[in-house]
Amino acid sequence: MSSAVFLKLLAIFIVVTIGWLAGRAKFFGGGQTARSLSNAAFYLFAPALLFRTTARIDFAALPWTVILAYFMPVVGLLLALYGWRRTQTAGAKGAPAEPSVRAITATFGNTVQLGIPIALALFGEAGLSIHLAIVSLHALILLSLLTVLVELDLARAASRAQGGRSRLSTTLKLTVRHTLIHPVVLPVLVGMGWNLAGLPIPPAADEILSMLGQAVVPVCLVAIGMSLAHYGLQGSLRAAAGLTAAKLVAQPALVLAVGHFVFGLSGLPLTVIVMCAALPSGTNALMFSQRYGCQEAETTATLVLSTLAFVLTGPLWLALLSRL
Repeated sequence: MSSAVFLKLLAIFIVVTIGWLAGRAKFFGGGQTARSLSNAAFYLFAPALLFRTTARIDFAALPWTVILAYFMPVVGLLLALYGWRRTQTAGAKGAPAEPSVRAITATFGNTVQLGIPIALALFGEAGLSIHLAIVSLHALILLSLLTVLVELDLARAASRAQGGRSRLSTTLKLTVRHTLIHPVVLPVLVGMGWNLAGLPIPPAADEILSMLGQAVVPVCLVAIGMSLAHYGLQGSLRAAAGLTAAKLVAQPALVLAVGHFVFGLSGLPLTVIVMCAALPSGTNALMFSQRYGCQEAETTATLVLSTLAFVLTGPLWLALLSRL
C-alpha cells in the first residue's frame, strides 16, 4: 500500500477518533449531537455538493462502457440486498427504512476522501479520470435510487397505519412528494436542469457551493466518531461483518466478473472500477441511516470495520488484478 493511501487512511481514523473522544467527553452532548451533525451534512452540505457536481458534469465526455460495467453489478447488488431484506422483514414490526439503509451501507463506497487519493497514487492521471467519471454519477445514481425505495416503503407503512392495507394512489402520492422534495434528489434535479440549460455557475455562487461541499467529509467523519462513542461496537459486530463482506468482497467480485466477461474490459479500466468497488463503506451511509432513524449503530460499526478491513482486502484485490 502506497504512503499516500496509508496517510489518507490514517487521517480518516484520526478524525473519527477526534469525534469519538469528543463524544466520550460529552463536549457536545450525547448521541443526539451526532445526529445533528449528520443532519447538517444531509440537509446543507451534501445538497450543495450534489448540485455543484451535477451542474458541472460533461455527460458527452464520460466513458459510458466503463461506467455501465461498474454500475450494473453495483445496482444489481443493491437491489438484491434490498429485496432480500424486504422479504425478511415483510409483516414484521420495525423500521420500514431498514432494507434501504442496509443496502446503502453495503454498496455505497468511500469514493471521494479515500477513493480519489488511491486512484491517483496507484494509477496516475489516466486512472484518476476513470475514477472521477464514476464519482460524478455515484451519489446521483445510488442515493436517488435508494431514496425512491425508502420513501416508497415509508409511504406504504404510513398508508397501512392510516387505513389498514395501503392504497396504490396514496402510496404513489406520498412517494413522489417525499422523493422530489428531498435533500438528495431535489438538488440533483435542479443541477441536472442547470446542466442541460447550459448555464454556467456564477463564480461567487460556485465558491460558496464549493466551500459548503467540502464540509461534508470532516463533518461526517466526526459524526461517525461521536456515533461510535454513543453506540459502541458491541451488539453490532455480527451484522457489520456481513455488510463489510458484501462491500469488500462481493461487490468487487461482481464488478470484476461483469466488467471482464460481459463488457470485455481489461488492464487499467478494469482495475480502476474493481478497486472503486472494493472501497470501504462511505460516510453517506451514516447520513442516510440517521436521516431515517434506522440502524445507526450497525451502520457506524460497518463504516469503521470496513475501513479497517480494507487495509487487508485492498492489497489482495490489487494482487489478484495484477495477474489478469
